[in-house]
Amino acid sequence: MARKKADYPLLEGLEITTLAAEGKAMGRWNEQVVFVPMTVPGDVVDVQIRTKRRRYMEGYVVRYVHRSPLRVKPFCEHFGVCGGCKWQNLPYDEQLRFKREQVRDQLTRIGKVELPEIAPCLGSAETQFYRNKLEFTFADRRWLTYEEVASGAALDASPAVGFHIPAMFDKVLDIHRCWLQPEPSNAIRLEAKRFCVEHGYTFHNAREHSGLMRNMIVRTASTGEVMVIVVFGQEDMPRIEALLDHLAAAFPAITSLFYVVNTKWNDSVGDLQPVCYRGKDHIIEEMEGLRFKVGPKSFYQTNSRQAYELYKVARDFAQLGGDEVLYDLYTGTGTIANFCAARCRQVVGVEYVPEAIEDAKLNSALNGITNTRFYAGDMKEVLDDAFVAANGRPDVIILDPPRAGVDEPVLEVILRAAPRRIVYVSCNPATQARDLALLDGAYRVEAVQPVDMFPHTHHVENVVKLVRR
Repeated sequence: MARKKADYPLLEGLEITTLAAEGKAMGRWNEQVVFVPMTVPGDVVDVQIRTKRRRYMEGYVVRYVHRSPLRVKPFCEHFGVCGGCKWQNLPYDEQLRFKREQVRDQLTRIGKVELPEIAPCLGSAETQFYRNKLEFTFADRRWLTYEEVASGAALDASPAVGFHIPAMFDKVLDIHRCWLQPEPSNAIRLEAKRFCVEHGYTFHNAREHSGLMRNMIVRTASTGEVMVIVVFGQEDMPRIEALLDHLAAAFPAITSLFYVVNTKWNDSVGDLQPVCYRGKDHIIEEMEGLRFKVGPKSFYQTNSRQAYELYKVARDFAQLGGDEVLYDLYTGTGTIANFCAARCRQVVGVEYVPEAIEDAKLNSALNGITNTRFYAGDMKEVLDDAFVAANGRPDVIILDPPRAGVDEPVLEVILRAAPRRIVYVSCNPATQARDLALLDGAYRVEAVQPVDMFPHTHHVENVVKLVRR
């Protein structure tokens, strides 16, 4: 028989001892792990358990018995509700320390490979306003916080433009000020909302699949250029044009203004064609003198300044002397490939998304780079022994796979190609560790460098240098 929530215990005086995966913190109660969000090591709390499993429990704080001296005051008014930036209450050097330990734990526990000393996590110079892309959602009713509901005050159900409440596809928190993206991001979002409310535009209702206003994507480049993509749920051209004309007049900084009409039930616009309404069809990012075109559907690392530091680590680990054949697998829009091209003889990039490969080719042309070749297709199908024979055996391979890691058949081709060095860039040290174990017979880990791309979150990028035994 299922346990009733009323039967779940209240744990009094639980000490939080460490941070845990997925941005949680944890303590132990009678040797059982207890996960408690929004706490930091050193907190002593009374916890109401809401999930109980054989090996762990999860709960929420009902009272702070003692607050940790490590605590710092969160800078965002939406902390703890919107679900982002969960480590605002922890000093940045502590965040970096834990990210390094997280990498060490996963490479050791999962990979079980011999490791050198892991370098301190490379911190981001900007810990606020560091993102170059955010997506906001329109909703016809804003999320009411538990504190608002408990207050008993009269509450309005006004519309919202902001972020989804975690695990709730139809609930959106109205955001007043977000600390993730530089201006004019906040100003554009707030003005779009004001204009739409004033002129009677309908906002999206995810359950009823109704409403004109659905989403808005803002991209800000290090060059100062700004792209705005407004997603509408209906093809109401007079209203679409009125809003876009207003945004263009109110924000001359917008250099690329797009709209998309999405009448599907899901919010994905990857299969839809954005329409360039005003300005250029791209913005420009710059890195070490190279220029990269970023279109409405292009992938570009979200933290531009820290991406440069990440790519420098990868290039340094590659030890390019000028005459190497370099494979950049999972190349995306070819940023790493083009970044490394001047230091090797030939770069071969492979990526699943055809549009990304077209961007990679355009970026090579834009920068006068002539020693790159790019191929689109499923890595398991493209990268085989025949491909290696046709493009030349790689001296160095850079891997930058998605969170799921590298497919085993791809690793087998890499092992047969036997490059001198492999540089493995990962956004998920757990799957990276699994893959290192499969490479361990032929390659040893020579260097490990964690890089923080997302301050105030648990996410960590990790770069590993492998050399052939």
